[in-house]
Amino acid sequence: MIGPGTQLEQQRRLLLMDRSRPGRRGVAMPGLDVPEHDLPSADLLRADLPLPEVSQLEVVRYFTLLSQLNFSVDTNFYPLGSCTMKYNPRINEDVARIPGVAGVHPLQPTEGAQGALELMHRLQDMLAEITGMVATSLAPLAGAHGELAGVLMIRAYHHSRGEAQRTKMLVPDSAHGTNPATAAMAGYDVVSIPSDERGNMDLDALREASDDNLAGLMITLPSTLGLFDTGVLDVVRIVHEAGGLVYGDGANMNALMGRAKLGALGFDVVHLNLHKTFSTPHGGGGPGAGPVCVNQTLAPFLPSPVVSEEEGEGGSWFSLDDPQQSIGRLGGFQGNFGVLVRAYAYLRSLGEDGLKAVTDNAVLNANYVMQGLRPHYDLPYDRTCMHEAVFSARRQEAQGLKALDVAKRLLDYGIHAPTMYFPLIVGEALMIEPTEAETKETLDYFIEVMEHIAGEAMEDPETVRGAPYGAANTRLDEAGAARHPDLRWKPAS
Repeated sequence: MIGPGTQLEQQRRLLLMDRSRPGRRGVAMPGLDVPEHDLPSADLLRADLPLPEVSQLEVVRYFTLLSQLNFSVDTNFYPLGSCTMKYNPRINEDVARIPGVAGVHPLQPTEGAQGALELMHRLQDMLAEITGMVATSLAPLAGAHGELAGVLMIRAYHHSRGEAQRTKMLVPDSAHGTNPATAAMAGYDVVSIPSDERGNMDLDALREASDDNLAGLMITLPSTLGLFDTGVLDVVRIVHEAGGLVYGDGANMNALMGRAKLGALGFDVVHLNLHKTFSTPHGGGGPGAGPVCVNQTLAPFLPSPVVSEEEGEGGSWFSLDDPQQSIGRLGGFQGNFGVLVRAYAYLRSLGEDGLKAVTDNAVLNANYVMQGLRPHYDLPYDRTCMHEAVFSARRQEAQGLKALDVAKRLLDYGIHAPTMYFPLIVGEALMIEPTEAETKETLDYFIEVMEHIAGEAMEDPETVRGAPYGAANTRLDEAGAARHPDLRWKPAS
């Protein structure tokens, strides 16, 4: 006999049981009020289409209970490093849903979309100002899409100068994984540059690799180690002296906006993840936007279209134009407009002082967590960090545990796992990004839980190895699920 159990256990049973019963219906269909038509030809019909037969109440309960099992930034602390899973003010969602904004069509004539184009033009200027660049294209639809745009612009620049022999792209070993993939997709030979003992780029290795075949360098600042490369000015100088250009992965702008401009450091092009830093909820595969901002050198090569402004007798007129030597279109339309609206609302509501406060609080929170966890986990690079702190579970590995075990145990305390096993140059990595919005109380709770897990790892490692215990599902075959997903309901045999 099944006892009452906990609410979670009851939910688990409800979620896992086969609810389908022959003859049950969720909707009572009314009689036809139009003439009945013949079915399509037999070759278009499926004789075997087993669908679950459930009542409406069971359907509602099923999906409601599923939603209650979700981890989200609205319900739990979500310290994913690099991905910046931060809280986004709801006013930006409201602005994106204004009928005149949500209903604009990408093929609408420019005379009927002046408001939308003006918003895009203003956003272009704002992002250029934040990055210290001179021009922006909002066309790329994701971060990796923006990376590709940046690298293709670098290639177009070199080819325009008759320097097609520049086929080498340098990528630090601490880079985002999309960086070398993007360079290879653009046809470049990827050369990895190692980090030195402080987590900066090895300048000697950089000099050795910077020859007449150098096209450019892709660098993330701050790096995925959560560190500001203190030799960045030398890095840029070495690349430029060799005739290469510097691409900046702006995925970590949550640590810089309002405080440092990549253009002022000498970068030639940078992409921004609006869906990470500038307000659109991030996760689940979208939506996204990865605008690219460039200096004067690369402005003629921006992907099209860009929004331009002309002054006339009746005021400003906005239009979509193609830069003179554009690399062309990267998508069907002008960009992911809803994401652009959210970013615009975010920037207008915060202003210059607000952006600085976001950066200051993000960096402060990350360093607060770093200091709190320092006694309990290995710190590969013992330096002041930026918006995220990278630890290692190597100390726990001595007890037969992995970073994965620590991450799974966090679920029992209502905390989502941090990013694991990245960056690749840190063994058993745990990348923690608290963002600017979390309170001291939340951070203190997280530090307390991580300290407790570190104690369990020493005294009772089996408890950590078997976690989680309170989740609807415990240890899953995650690799198998990713490679062989089961995406549809199947009736009981």
